[in-house]
Amino acid sequence: MISLTHLTKSFAGHDAVSDVSFSVPEGAFLVLLGPSGCGKSTMLRMLAGLDQPTSGQIHYGETLVADGQTSFSLPPANRNAGLVFQSYALWPHMTVAGNIEWPLKVAGLAKEVCRNRIHDAMQMLGISALANRYPGEISGGQQQRVALARMIAPRPKVMLFDEPLSNLDATLRVEMRFELLKLHASTGATAVYVTHDQVEAMTMATHVAVMNNGRVEQFGPPEELLEKPASAFVAGFVGTPAANLIPISEGKWLGKIADPGLGGQTGQAMVRAEQISIVDDAGDNTVDVTLAEVVPMAGRYLITGLIDGIRITAISDRRVHATETLRFRLPSAPAAIFDKQGHRIS
Repeated sequence: MISLTHLTKSFAGHDAVSDVSFSVPEGAFLVLLGPSGCGKSTMLRMLAGLDQPTSGQIHYGETLVADGQTSFSLPPANRNAGLVFQSYALWPHMTVAGNIEWPLKVAGLAKEVCRNRIHDAMQMLGISALANRYPGEISGGQQQRVALARMIAPRPKVMLFDEPLSNLDATLRVEMRFELLKLHASTGATAVYVTHDQVEAMTMATHVAVMNNGRVEQFGPPEELLEKPASAFVAGFVGTPAANLIPISEGKWLGKIADPGLGGQTGQAMVRAEQISIVDDAGDNTVDVTLAEVVPMAGRYLITGLIDGIRITAISDRRVHATETLRFRLPSAPAAIFDKQGHRIS
């Protein structure tokens, strides 16, 4: 349904988005995932028609909506796409019903059609009782639902979300993730969702594009990113907790532990937290670490230690204390090896 071909957006000679190409089918839930400044919001703005690509093309199905080479850009109103902003962007002087009606009036729909669309959208989001209230009279979670209702009332084929849950508290974010998935399933639209929260990405997406410095490091289903990260960046960014990246130099982990399987390689070894155990006695593949933090999680503990300034996290049933000498045992072989440029080689 959405296809990007060599998409690039430059500002003052700097590529905010650089040579991005991928496609997702109709009805997909695509998440653009990455840290601040990686280009994900710029890509969303190009999909919405708010920014013009410097080069490359965007297609919605068979329809060309943007072409950087020819400077063609289909106006946002003609793309059959809806956008929810991070700030909700509700009109404070309009009621909830008035906010939802606004894009329908702009589209010139008949009054009866508008009434039906407003009713259906409010029913779907569970906000019918708020119809005559103003944005300043309702909570942040309710405002988010109003923004979603306004977006779906015109029944777009593409739904665009720019970090819509970042202003909500943790409990409400979990609730709204469920609501968004229900909304996506009930509308059948293709969704594009921008976030830096990899938990949101892993729980909501059918497809994930992990972005870094304007480029897509890896594109695929969430399970593939977790099981087979294509780069050191993806390995260290995705997962709860993310994989440990341990320096290797001339076949030695941390400059101490020799591993013939590394073949003299220099780069980084990926070690999952569940591959590391906490032991009392020194032995093969053991290293002493300085305790950094202990985080309870689902009846277990994420235990992070420092080794020569490098953070390494293990998962354990055992809680440790600051006064203990902490010793990690690394696995006999890493889960993956990345070269000095961060590319996966094994």
